[in-house]
Parts: sequence; C-alpha cells; structure tokens
Amino acid sequence: MMRLPPRIHPLARSLLAREDLVAGLLARYGSPLHVVFPDVFAENVAAFRQVLADSGLSYRICYAHKASQAGAFVRAALDEGISIDVASAGELASALRAGFPPGRVEATGPKGWAFLAALREAGVTVNADNPWELSEIVRLARARHGERLPVLIRLSGFGASPGRAPRRVSRFGVPAGYFGALIGPLTEAQDVVDFRGLSFHLDSSETGEKVQAVEECLGLLEQCWAAGLAPSVLDIGGGFRQAFTADPAAFEAYTQALRRGLAGRGRPLTWDGNMLGYRYENGEIRGVPVFHKYGNAAPGSGFLRELLASPLRGQGGRTVAQVLRETMIELWVEPGKALADHAGLTLASVEFATPAHDGTFLVSLDISRDKICPADQEVMLDPVLIYRSAPGGPDARPAAVFFAGNLCLERDMIFNHVTFLDRVPGPGDIVAFVNTAGYQMDLSASGALMQRRPGKAVVRRGEAGFAAHTDTARMGEEMSSCSTATSPS
Repeated sequence: MMRLPPRIHPLARSLLAREDLVAGLLARYGSPLHVVFPDVFAENVAAFRQVLADSGLSYRICYAHKASQAGAFVRAALDEGISIDVASAGELASALRAGFPPGRVEATGPKGWAFLAALREAGVTVNADNPWELSEIVRLARARHGERLPVLIRLSGFGASPGRAPRRVSRFGVPAGYFGALIGPLTEAQDVVDFRGLSFHLDSSETGEKVQAVEECLGLLEQCWAAGLAPSVLDIGGGFRQAFTADPAAFEAYTQALRRGLAGRGRPLTWDGNMLGYRYENGEIRGVPVFHKYGNAAPGSGFLRELLASPLRGQGGRTVAQVLRETMIELWVEPGKALADHAGLTLASVEFATPAHDGTFLVSLDISRDKICPADQEVMLDPVLIYRSAPGGPDARPAAVFFAGNLCLERDMIFNHVTFLDRVPGPGDIVAFVNTAGYQMDLSASGALMQRRPGKAVVRRGEAGFAAHTDTARMGEEMSSCSTATSPS
C-alpha cells in the first residue's frame, strides 16, 4: 500500500500515543477540535533566532498573525520577545490586546481608510502596499500631530526589463520599476513619515527568486541614500518552507502513481476523476498540482540559512548576509506558517463508513474540508488513526478510503485523493490530522450550513503530564483528565 507518512513532532506523537488523553480532549471540548502547542511555536522562534544570530545581522522577527487566529501563538510571540505582523483591524486589536507595544507591530496587506486611520492612531509601523496608501499615510500623519509614523514600502514585480514582464506578477506591492517615482514624495514627507526601508513578500519558496529581489532592493536603497533619505531596513517577508513529510521518497512515489492513474495507465487515486490541478494533454499529464511540495525535508529556518548564504552576482559574489552586514541594513522576516510548523493538530471523530462505487470506502467525519484544508489546496499527508471500535468482518482488512466531510455538498471531500489504511475505521474512531496550525485551521473555515467551527485547545506538557485549556482561557487552567497523567516514555 502506498502511504503518505507525515512528520510528527515528538510532543504531538506523545499525545497521540495516549488514547485516553485524546479521547478526554474531545469529551471536554467537543469534536472536531484544533489543538495548538505554543511550546513548539517557541522552538521554531528559537530556530529562526539562531540562524539570524549566526549571521551576525541586526534583525527583527515578525510573526505573521494571519497564519492562525490562535491567541496562544500571539501570546507566545509576545513572550518570546519578537514582533508581530498584522493584516487587518481585527489582527491589530488582537496584538494590542495581548500587550504588544506599537514598536513591535507592523501592518501589511491592503488597507482602506478605516484600517489606515487605526494604524495611525496606534502608531505602529505601516508597510505601504501602493502609492495611494502612502499618500493617505502622509495625509493622516499631517492631520494628527505627534511622532513621525514609521513606514516601509512594499515592492513587487522583480526581474522586469524593457519589453519583458517581471518574473512573478503580484496584485500586491509597488512595481520595482515604479519605485523611483516615490522617492520625491518620501523626501517631502520626512517631517511626518519615518521612511524605514523596503520590503517584499514573494508567493514562492524558491531561493533564486528571493535572492534576485534582495539584489534589486539593494540597488533601490542606494538610490534612496543618494537622494538624502536614510532607510536602514530590508524586510524579506515570509514564504519559508515547512517540513511536512517523514518520507520524501514515499511522497514522490505516490505522486508518480497519481499521475499514472490520471493518465489512465494505473489505478485511479482520486475521487470522481478529480485532476488535482493537473490536465491531460497530448498523452501527457501537465499543469501545476493544487498541493505543496510535500517532499521538502528542511524547516523554514533552514531555508533562511540557505538564503543568507546565497551569493549576490551584482555584489561580487558576496553573500546576502555579508552585504547586509557591510551596509548595516537591519533584516526583517515575517514567518507565519514556519513558526506554526508542527505547532498544532486537528482531531475529528468518524461518523460512519460506507462502501463506494469503486471498491473503496467513504469515511465520513464530523468536520468539513474548509476547516482542515488551506483554501483550495489538497493536503497530501496521511492522518493518524486512533481506533476505538472493534474490528470485524471484511472491514478488518487493509483498505483504500476517501475521507468525506459533514456538509451536505458533493464537493465536501476532506481529501480528493485516496488514503490507504490498515483497516476501515468505524463510528467513534478518531482521526488526527497533524501539522495543521499554519493556515489550515482558520484560513478558509466557515459556518456553512450552520456547522460550528472547531474549538481550540492549548496543550502543554510538564513534569506532571499534559495540561490543556481553551485558547481564550487563562494560562494554567488544566484539563482534569490530563493534569495528573504522566508523560509516555
């Protein structure tokens, strides 16, 4: 049987090994349930901090709040002494309510009048996304006397040249080739705006693209210095990789079998002919799949280390870290999912299983796809099954299953690809989806068909065992069925 084994953090593995603890969580908080591990979040912060400290750079880590709505992660970021990146009025309120001082808050993303006014009132750093935002920031700053408002300018459209489109087109950011037109307005607004530097966020985890963006930003910073401005920050955004799979070779084998099946040269592995983003053209499977490169084995901090060690062609081959040190530029990063990597999992109960038309089984869960999958992405990792039902009959054999959601909609398939299990689960069995904290829990979750959104439980492990409390409860409130349990060896 082909499997897609997930990488599982030791803390999550220890919890899942205790059926009584997992069942106790669902009994107290209900099913489905998101579980978050702030201690793992703190581990990820430490890994990023170590890479940046090793580089010898001045730096700032800004947790991208949009990766999760978990208050436990916001509090963990505050306790770890890092900053936070907010992209809405709600996220701004969340950060300020947690206790973040304005100097440790940065606002990114598109902003309308109301959001800009709230940012000016709060006095946080504003990462201007376009010329209109910059003009409104200046207007608001002039209307409200006080300290100068710190501002970054977000850029995009790198790699463009006369007659050639940029390497990657984005709806966000000022096209790099247009930035020169903003130097004048920034110079004129120095009395009310503290222009801190440039930023970018590429929807890509390719090192080469980010290196090119860094190089172009360095050239534009030189133009700013020549014009009398004094920017000292380069914010390279997020988009750091996650380490999902325990076996990259198994992921590659599955995807190759998937492609063969879509081409009619092997067993179909998708529900109802779903192409998962591929297309069949001239006898070949082409296109870009709707799932990540799950074969990656390096964490986000490792990707940052690789980026900082990359040579810059326009700087005589000196590395990114060397050039930033020599020019005394402070590096900002905005990891979101990379800080939430392995810092959460999602539990759901099996409601029933029924035979499907093709010899597989449909396993219906009490959770919908939108509450476990990031937007329209397919999650290519096997869940962990906790069997509580007694095996019996033909269902006790190894089986191929499709996990289905609890919405009365044909499209509500948790996975559109087949999962191979030791046996078909039954009512009351528990399915654990690991590493769901980054974007999967909250990005697409809705109240469709009046279904409730899963709650969140914060779980920590101490000397006395596991302790849990609701994400909005006071730290230290313990779950009675877990507080006296000893940690498994």
